[in-house]
Amino acid sequence: MKSVITSIFILLILFAAPTYGKKHKKGSAFEISYASYRNGSEVPGRGMSVKYANQIAYLSNNGDKIRSYIDYAKNKTVTILNYEDELFKTLTSFDSLPQPKAGGKTETILGYDCQYAKLSSFSNTIEIWYSDQTGAKGSPYQGYLPDNSSLVLKVTINGNRTLVAKAIDKLHADSIPDYPLDEATEVTASELEELKIKSRYTVLPVFKDEIINFENLPETYEGQTLESNRTYRFSKGSVIMKKVTLPESWKSGGQVFAKLTSWSNGDAYDRTGSIFVLPASHEKKTILAALKNGLDELPVLTDNKGAEYQGIASTKTYDSPIEIMRFFTSFGVGHFNNLRVINNYPWEFEATYKQEVTPLIPNDDEEVWVGVFIGNYDKGGHKVNLELDFYPGFDKEEQATKYIQPLFYTVNIMEMSGQNYGRLFRNDTLTVEFEVPENVENLQLQYTSTGHGGWGGGDEFNPKLNQIFIDGEPTYKVVPWRTDCATYRFSNPASGNFGNGLSSSDLSRSNWCPATLTPPDMIPLTNFTPGKHTLKVVIDQGADEGNSFSHWSVAGVLTGNYKEASK
Repeated sequence: MKSVITSIFILLILFAAPTYGKKHKKGSAFEISYASYRNGSEVPGRGMSVKYANQIAYLSNNGDKIRSYIDYAKNKTVTILNYEDELFKTLTSFDSLPQPKAGGKTETILGYDCQYAKLSSFSNTIEIWYSDQTGAKGSPYQGYLPDNSSLVLKVTINGNRTLVAKAIDKLHADSIPDYPLDEATEVTASELEELKIKSRYTVLPVFKDEIINFENLPETYEGQTLESNRTYRFSKGSVIMKKVTLPESWKSGGQVFAKLTSWSNGDAYDRTGSIFVLPASHEKKTILAALKNGLDELPVLTDNKGAEYQGIASTKTYDSPIEIMRFFTSFGVGHFNNLRVINNYPWEFEATYKQEVTPLIPNDDEEVWVGVFIGNYDKGGHKVNLELDFYPGFDKEEQATKYIQPLFYTVNIMEMSGQNYGRLFRNDTLTVEFEVPENVENLQLQYTSTGHGGWGGGDEFNPKLNQIFIDGEPTYKVVPWRTDCATYRFSNPASGNFGNGLSSSDLSRSNWCPATLTPPDMIPLTNFTPGKHTLKVVIDQGADEGNSFSHWSVAGVLTGNYKEASK
């Protein structure tokens, strides 16, 4: 009995042990394990495997939603994608893949003599070592096949990234994958690539084909309860808002981008636009109260000449909006394309803006209010689409709770309800008092500034110094200025053409261009002590001229992380 048990034990060891330099019989099934290296050092957790059986090599490196294999009987590679619970597939013949060129190098890997081939793909140098002695076929990459009878044992990309086979193990029949090829809808390679990209992140639709214009709408929603996932129009149609639910995946971290498309629905001019968020559950008052009930809900800042500015600075009981994107509409893109036709001027159909907003999206609330403002006095106005794109991080650990504290915001999104422009900098400073909690790290100020006053002497067309002081100390200074506006000429069909060959949209401006967004300046606040502080914004605003005046749209938000996973 003892000898029988010993024999069985030996057979099990032989069956499970990796094989080196041994050619398997036809019909064998096995698994090739690859380790990943970068600059000669192994990268843990980045390896992969290939399972081979019945003339098919199954790849394991494409995640849960994608199944890829190489069909050597039909000389095709196959990719199957599960996108929104629907299966799609694409088949690619071997002869349409990049063709490697054989080289003179050789190398022994796992006891097998390997030949060498090399190819170029998208300006990357790919080196391949392969052998036809293993009885297996396959490659860790579908697109890198030296022939239809070999196993790729090593791939090096640009000389510093390598996948190399570490073991070849026999494979039990019940471990052979079964991919649902017949259930999938065949699409082209380009269509599948689009679906693959979309499958990797979460899209939160916010607005679709919404109009932002000027018309005589009811001024208040006083006494009404505002619902989730419904678009509300405020301030005579110039502001749209919706309360949305954030994806559950956002709690695990990653990156968030706001993507906006905008086109004219009748307005010919370049207008200030702003995307902002408000916490749905918040102890402090926000501008939503004023949008619902009227401008009197906002705290008033009075400058040293007695002018009043509503809701431009946070207080102990009020938080200004959290601006996540400043953008500017084009001169009439879309609506005016066929009304101003110029030879060799291929007008765009819409303006597209996309910006990372990761530090500004709270991860401790399930819902947030999202708003879009475009300042215009046109009944046709503009139309917009808006989505928030959530891209997962490379690790799945829960992220630290974000610290987000808006400080000031002089974009008068309630302009059509009587909110004042940011004109105070000519004779005063914008002063804000705030308090930083004890347990916040990685603190920075996101500062966005654009100058306006659209005549020759106005601040829109003249560089002006911006300065920030905290507790009396100079913290940051900049002359916000854009010189690249002519890049976007084809997005501005209604822009006026001057006698010298320039167009209005070509002109340099105070940190903005028609049909573009203005990203914030990131100001690190290193060695910043917790407690109470005072911030001042000082701008060299120009003088008024008759009925014309300059003004500045500035926004400031403190961002960081709480040191613990939760507050």
